[in-house]
Amino acid sequence: MRILKNLSKDKLAIMSLIVITLTIFVGIFAPIFAPHNPKEVNMGLRYASSSWEYLLGNDHLGRCILSRLIYGIRPSVLWVSVALLLSVVIGTVMGFLAGYFRGKVDVVIMRICDIMLSFPGYVMTLAIVGILGVGLVNILISFVFLKWAWFARVIRTSVMQYTELEYVKFAKACGISNIRIIYKHIVPVTLSDVIVLSSSSVGSMVLQISGLSFLGLGIQAPNAEWGMMLNEAKEVMFTRPELMLAPGLAIIIVVSSFNFLSDALQVALDPKLMSSKNRIKGSLALSRHQIGKNEVAK
Repeated sequence: MRILKNLSKDKLAIMSLIVITLTIFVGIFAPIFAPHNPKEVNMGLRYASSSWEYLLGNDHLGRCILSRLIYGIRPSVLWVSVALLLSVVIGTVMGFLAGYFRGKVDVVIMRICDIMLSFPGYVMTLAIVGILGVGLVNILISFVFLKWAWFARVIRTSVMQYTELEYVKFAKACGISNIRIIYKHIVPVTLSDVIVLSSSSVGSMVLQISGLSFLGLGIQAPNAEWGMMLNEAKEVMFTRPELMLAPGLAIIIVVSSFNFLSDALQVALDPKLMSSKNRIKGSLALSRHQIGKNEVAK
């Protein structure tokens, strides 16, 4: 409730949340919202301009751009969210094990994470796709394979911080089981870190999958995906630049919404950031008031 109350004060966060919610809703019920079959080829409508029947026009195969844009939400946002969820679950479990039990468990898990994080993300993704082959599923597998290590390392640091608190040490001294301590005392305080990390990662993963699809390594034709739509439109980017506008704006709006929401969540979950933000707003308001008084005095 406190989070919702703090978020409600941020208009940009509310707008971002509405955009994300609507995008996910439209993507789930794409067959209802899409006016046409996204794979239907009609060469008679090749590069047709927008009309009442085809609001965003048609592409190089006469396919409905709006329908393909709506169906493109699924691989670009929904399946990316599924891959992120798996990464968060695996990373959270490993981070809790390493941060709470320490010792050999921590050493083994962190050495694995060091190996995973020693290579640039895009290089590892290209290597995995090169081994497994191109396609959406293989890219999502590479995301899970790489992202969990980053989550595990960050969450481990947070868990280690909270396990040093006095009430956690007291619970251990009282003989309470480790599982109960983690569930009752550690999970609630680290949940905010997990939420912020997850929300901040969605935008980058959407950009990555769109970039890989643009390069032809992601989802394959005739399926729709925003990055692949940009790839198909680049051939006529100077003669028909509007074909790149719809998928490009979709990527920018969705990624920006996730980033704005992530920043707002970080402020809403951290009282220190919230108070500092309020102080900044108060100082700006006071400065504007003082400037107004000086202008009136002149």
